[in-house]
Amino acid sequence: MRLFASEKIANLMDKLGFKEGEVLEHSMLSKSVERAQKKVEENNFGIRKRLLEYDDVMNSQRNVIYTRRRHALMGERIGLDVLNTIYDTAIAIADQFADSLDYEGFKIELFKTFAMEPPFTEDEFKGMKADVLGEKLFESALATYKQRTERMAQVANPVIKQVYENQGATYENIMIPITDGKRMYNVSCNLKEAYETESKSIVKAFQKRTVLLTIDEAWKEHLREMDELRHSVQNASYEHKDPLLIYKLESYNLFKDMVDVMNRKTVAILMRGQIPVHTVTEEERKELEARRAAMQAQMAAQQAAAIQAAAEARQRIMIEKAKEEEHEDMSKYRAEKPGTDGESTATQEPVRAEKRVGRNDLCPCGSGKKYKNCHGQGL
Repeated sequence: MRLFASEKIANLMDKLGFKEGEVLEHSMLSKSVERAQKKVEENNFGIRKRLLEYDDVMNSQRNVIYTRRRHALMGERIGLDVLNTIYDTAIAIADQFADSLDYEGFKIELFKTFAMEPPFTEDEFKGMKADVLGEKLFESALATYKQRTERMAQVANPVIKQVYENQGATYENIMIPITDGKRMYNVSCNLKEAYETESKSIVKAFQKRTVLLTIDEAWKEHLREMDELRHSVQNASYEHKDPLLIYKLESYNLFKDMVDVMNRKTVAILMRGQIPVHTVTEEERKELEARRAAMQAQMAAQQAAAIQAAAEARQRIMIEKAKEEEHEDMSKYRAEKPGTDGESTATQEPVRAEKRVGRNDLCPCGSGKKYKNCHGQGL
């Protein structure tokens, strides 16, 4: 009653002297309560109806985004969706710069989105209409994209082939690093499928990864903007304008801008995507060759030392074997020579008797003295 009853009821209560908490019983009062309850129900119904009308706007946008995301998730028509994205982006850029004739700005936007130079000169650019410009831009972008995807498959195929042939029974999926120059994307793909398609399935997996990523990021940001818009349009009622109508118009513009930004971001990532390959510089090449030469020299020296050691060991074995054979021959010779019990008799040298010097003879030393007074003293 405080919200929806008329002011007459409130004035009447004050005049009659009713206080807070008293029981009110009157037919006129009951009818007033019924009318107030009807207004409450009508207001609640209007709120629910208004919410449904606001939700219908979001549902229509949600159906478009979720359909696109489901196609990317299933992957059955991801290639067609990517072609449509490239086409829509080319047409949008052509419409953006066809009227302004800003060739420098067109070049910057083209390099930013497609990572390529314009396929026509400035004079040709200024003489083309928007639809012709968009078609030529799409053809050039599509040819460039096909070249880059083929290059990606060529880089990945040798590694995929080696891993599958050596460890195909161990791994089912393989993670491929792909970068657009800003971020690194780890793309998972089936190893057997990549081997059978000569790594073309890696391109498809990268397309799915990119489309899903850009859709999720753009949609979350769009939901925040739509929530802010829904609160801000309520002030339009003070200007005697329909908030729902303004909400529909503004939400359509926001959705169109979101799709355009999402398409350009998707195309920019796909056009720049490549598998990082380390390029060897001249200094690194020289250092690698010097290291390889040093390693080869070291291996040759080790091999020569091993050969020499083996030869010396072989020579020692032959010498020891020769000594053993000589010892066996001597033992055999001694055993066959006649003697006492096979033992050889030692040859005795003859004993020579020296002349004895007498005591009174001259000393043999040549001193002229007698032997007893020289070297024979004390004998």
